[in-house]
Formats: sequence, C-alpha cells, structure tokens
Amino acid sequence: MLDRHLLTVVRAALDAPARALVARGVSADQVTLAGFGLGLLAVAALAFGAYALALILILANRIADGMDGIMARMTAPTDRGAFLDIALDFVFYALVPFGFALADPATNALPAAALIASFVGTGSSFLAFASIAAKRGLTAEAYPTKGIYYLGGLTEGTETIGLFLVMCVWPAAFPVLAWCFAALCAITTLTRWHQGWQAFQNN
Repeated sequence: MLDRHLLTVVRAALDAPARALVARGVSADQVTLAGFGLGLLAVAALAFGAYALALILILANRIADGMDGIMARMTAPTDRGAFLDIALDFVFYALVPFGFALADPATNALPAAALIASFVGTGSSFLAFASIAAKRGLTAEAYPTKGIYYLGGLTEGTETIGLFLVMCVWPAAFPVLAWCFAALCAITTLTRWHQGWQAFQNN
C-alpha cells in the first residue's frame, strides 16, 4: 500500500551511494547477495535475542535491496538480477518470523507459523499474477522500473519491514503483531485472488 509512495524518496536517498559502488566496479548482483547475507545474520541475531542488532541488520538488508535495483538501472538490468532479487526477498521475509520463533518457541512458534503461512498466500498470489501478466505482456504503471509485474496490496514490502522493526523494538508483542499482520495478509491474498480472477477472465 505504501511502496509506490516511497519509491521516489528511496531512490533519491540511495542514488549517490549506488553511483559510488558502480564506479568502484561493484555489481548489483553482488549487493543483492550481500544484502541477503546481512538478512541471514539478522535471523541469527533474532534467534539469540539480540533484537537491537537484528533491527540494524534488517535495515541494512533493506538498504541493499533498494540499492541493487538502482545500480542495475545505472548499468544493465538483467532477468537474472530481477529473479535473484525477488527470490531472496521472499525467503528473507519468511525467515524473520522464524528467527522470533527460535528465540522463544513456546510463545512465538504458533504465531510465527501463522505469519509465515500468510506470507505464502501473499507471495504466491503476487508471483502467480506476475507470471500470467508477463505472458500477456502487461506492465504495472505504478511500478515501471520493477523487473516483474508488481501487484500491490494492503501489505506490501514497506508494511512488512515496518512490522519487523516494531517487533524488534517490542519483541514481547510479537504474538499479537504476528496474528494481526497475518490477518491483514489474508485480506491482501483475497484481494489479489480477486484481481487475478477479474484480470484474467478472458483467454
């Protein structure tokens, strides 16, 4: 819901460091992989209850995620880069709740499972729509620079990362936050199913 409104701000903030990395011969794919590595470290920090460190690493992961696309457009965007970016993003989103579950299995395991299951709904509906949209040659006007068709919704990347950061600040609230966001993700999934049903009703 908020992603499209933050795109311009993010690009403006990350343009200079992205140019500096490109000038030093760093590739967008390298930044994508480095960002994913930072995300894995965030999950490890969560598992050990180091929530402040996890928050910093999650932010670093998102900075890398924003920067790799900018760098790709400065050089030569590739299908491999787009694939790598979205594939690793979805794994990262699922691993963060898993990190909270590892930190406190008795309290967090069930709500973490519900949240991860809700991410399967939002992610699968997102990718299913994108695959058919690509087949039909459709593009998302609100996200013209995305490597695949970007289908919005109530819970997008901005909302998800905001949730993770709040969870790091108030880890005791994880169960309530996870259940509430899982419900919002369910709404997003249902609206995306409806959009796909309407958009692809004609062969």
